Amino acid sequence: MLNVLDTPDPDFMQEEEIALFSDSVGKWIDEHAPPEKVQEWIANSSVPRELWTQAGEAGLLGLSMPEEDGGMGGDYRHEVVLMRQLGWKGADHFGISLHNAIVAPYIWHYGTAEQKARWLPRLASGELVGAIAMTEPGAGSDLQGVKTTAIKQGNQYVVNGSKTFITNGQLANFIIVVAKTDPAEGAKGTSLIVVETDGAEGFERGRNLHKIGMEGNDTSELFFNDVKVPGENIIGGGEGQGFVQLMQQLPQERLNIAIQGVAAAERGLKETLDYVKQRKAFGKRIIDFQNTQFKLAEVKTKLTVAKVFVDHCMGLHLKGQLDAATASMAKYWVTDIQGEVLDEMLQLHGGYGYMNEYPIAQLYKDARVQRIYGGTNEIMKVLIARTL
Repeated sequence: MLNVLDTPDPDFMQEEEIALFSDSVGKWIDEHAPPEKVQEWIANSSVPRELWTQAGEAGLLGLSMPEEDGGMGGDYRHEVVLMRQLGWKGADHFGISLHNAIVAPYIWHYGTAEQKARWLPRLASGELVGAIAMTEPGAGSDLQGVKTTAIKQGNQYVVNGSKTFITNGQLANFIIVVAKTDPAEGAKGTSLIVVETDGAEGFERGRNLHKIGMEGNDTSELFFNDVKVPGENIIGGGEGQGFVQLMQQLPQERLNIAIQGVAAAERGLKETLDYVKQRKAFGKRIIDFQNTQFKLAEVKTKLTVAKVFVDHCMGLHLKGQLDAATASMAKYWVTDIQGEVLDEMLQLHGGYGYMNEYPIAQLYKDARVQRIYGGTNEIMKVLIARTL
């Protein structure tokens, strides 16, 4: 593990099997996603499609899905290991954790037996690449404002609408679409319906969106024009369950974001320490200036507090006790801290911090979206305030 914080992992992350798995994941990333490969992703605005198949062959897809359902038989700790290793090694543009720890759980938790048998093994092999289509041009954090419809006609549904900012959007061929099956019912008329895009008439991908950060991850507009979907593709088998399903799974998504935020900031601290220990100004190393020491002391303290709180939330989640408000606290506070400390660490790099060739510049750019996706930090505060 990255030990720049000198903060031991909680006991549940120190089991030998978890440590061995972490080492193996780190080695896989070193082989398949070294820095020069990540630069290719950034240049191409996408990871190669074969990386998904390679991840499936390595057993990195479907980590927390039961073996009997086609997964790897692990639990959330294995997802945490993957998220942290990706962050520590700068390979977090690969949208594998969204596939694993956001998309697949909807099928595992709510899917019918037939849906699990049909989809989970293919998600675990990399045959299917997952995405979830929530956001629309006119509906972001307010999921009740979704306008996309899935109207039943005979034994199928006809999907119409558009989505935007969809992670994995250029490569995904398995898309969970948030849609209104009964527009008159508002939230109660919301359902989650799976669109398998291969050969789906009326489905179109828009442009691969050009972003200020996370450039190596494909993010897209998606269009559904009278797309016909089998009736058995409604997750759970019945209409009107979508909003509840979303609300139940969003705490894990928000915890994921917090975990990723700590890991990326830890890498930023390591990169900054390496830099200030070798860079000199006015005849001495940058680390030897008291201002540098004070700034890094503040950074280390803030990140240590963030890690301890996130570890606490992980423990709650493993016991099924993480509530929406606490997950919202983790998401908003950690991502605010992430942006704050990376800004300080970029400043310690001086002009070099503004150069894309230095990792701190990429970390700084990538951090900004953390306060937006998964529900904006302003929405997180609204959810927390409701508990007061």
